[in-house]
Amino acid sequence: MPQPPKKLRKQYVNNDYPNAVLKFEDGHEIVIKRGTGKTFDCYAGENIKILAVYDPDARERDLVQTRKADDFPDA
Repeated sequence: MPQPPKKLRKQYVNNDYPNAVLKFEDGHEIVIKRGTGKTFDCYAGENIKILAVYDPDARERDLVQTRKADDFPDA
């Protein structure tokens, strides 16, 4: 029986965008305002999309990058 992927505790600090959204493979999202950071749980090897939101009233989001969970700094 295969083992489930390892659970990781990582962090992200938003210094570049008015609002950044971390979107996970399972569909949940974390919104991080400029100048703040958050810690989050994820799985090893998971792809996490970083989206920039410039106007919170418009539902537009710009894909900034996609990173593996392992590439984020440990919390």
